[in-house]
Amino acid sequence: MKQKQIIIIFLCLMSVQSVIAQSKAYKAVAKATEQLRVAMLNADSATLVHLTSDSLSYGHSGGGIDNKATFVKKLLTGATDFTTLDITQQQIVIVNNTAIVRHQLFANTNDNGKPGTVKLAVMQVWVKQGKQWQFVGRQAIKLQ
Repeated sequence: MKQKQIIIIFLCLMSVQSVIAQSKAYKAVAKATEQLRVAMLNADSATLVHLTSDSLSYGHSGGGIDNKATFVKKLLTGATDFTTLDITQQQIVIVNNTAIVRHQLFANTNDNGKPGTVKLAVMQVWVKQGKQWQFVGRQAIKLQ
């Protein structure tokens, strides 16, 4: 009987440890996602380069796809220029070292000096590389 109790206690402790680890990972991904949002809004080259993977695949709602170099370049040159950038309804699911982040994005833009607005549903993919979460994928669709 004692052995059974020890096993149950051990399993409970393992479950708690797993929840704590998930919570830590969730917070880290949420923080990285927010850092990316702010870096995109401010065209912060150093943060954009730091957060994005060299393997980035950044899909636009219009069908275009950018890699890391073109993603960063468009933000730095004003080809993509966010004047506001808000994220709502964010959901994060973590499986091992991969995070899938879904949210709605609402923004005012001034791309190449032309004002506009965007309303998107976005899916981001983040992968933990060492101790850091790296932005590796994104796909967006237009919201009505």
